[in-house]
Amino acid sequence: MKLVAVQMRSAAGDIEANIRRHIRFIELAASEGGAAVFFPELSITGYEPGLAQGMAMTLEDARLGVFQALSDRHQMLIAVGAPYQGHQGVEIGMFAFRRGEAPTVYSKQILHADELPFFAAGGKSAAFHLGGEVIAPAICYESLQESHVRAAADGGATVYLASVAKSARGVDSAYRHYPAIAQRHRLTVMMSNSVGPADDFVATGCSAAWNEEGALVCHADAEGEAVVVYDLAAREGRVLLPEIGIQ
Repeated sequence: MKLVAVQMRSAAGDIEANIRRHIRFIELAASEGGAAVFFPELSITGYEPGLAQGMAMTLEDARLGVFQALSDRHQMLIAVGAPYQGHQGVEIGMFAFRRGEAPTVYSKQILHADELPFFAAGGKSAAFHLGGEVIAPAICYESLQESHVRAAADGGATVYLASVAKSARGVDSAYRHYPAIAQRHRLTVMMSNSVGPADDFVATGCSAAWNEEGALVCHADAEGEAVVVYDLAAREGRVLLPEIGIQ
């Protein structure tokens, strides 16, 4: 089974343009035989906390229907990032689409201090059961907290999927933390990071996959868009550079 982590450049606040980019990456992931494809944190809007209130989405948002259609067509789990209008306020959401099922959303449970003025924390963990694997999602800051990954491992997770928007400093922290938790909890760990301007920083890619021994199997570079494909059965990965004119 192949898992795909997309490294993408989002246009700040341009939902329609970003959805078009998602579609092209999803088609590329499908052509590689991906069983699941994950996008960076807040990929639909870009990581722009100051804009989130006015762009928050619900599961019924008609603009998200294309992802359900693509999931049905390709028999693929698709997870995209967007602000979610929760009961307690706007949350940092990961919207998930599966063939023949109603969409769901996982919301970031542990917020960074800088996010507290803009977002409410989610209250529930989540897991995607796929082909005998249990994929636990994590969103950026919380993926660096031992309590979060421990809860995922205790819940039976075999894969820890971090959807992030990280600067160079954040990537350095991730590259120290992720191999350690992969080895400690016997998890495959994947990171899907964005590239380019985001809020008051620049996201620096380096999306990657680590095996359960903590070895870095493959990784993208810091600046370009890319697709990281990891084959769980073969324990092999590779990085694709989009050559299809994604715009």
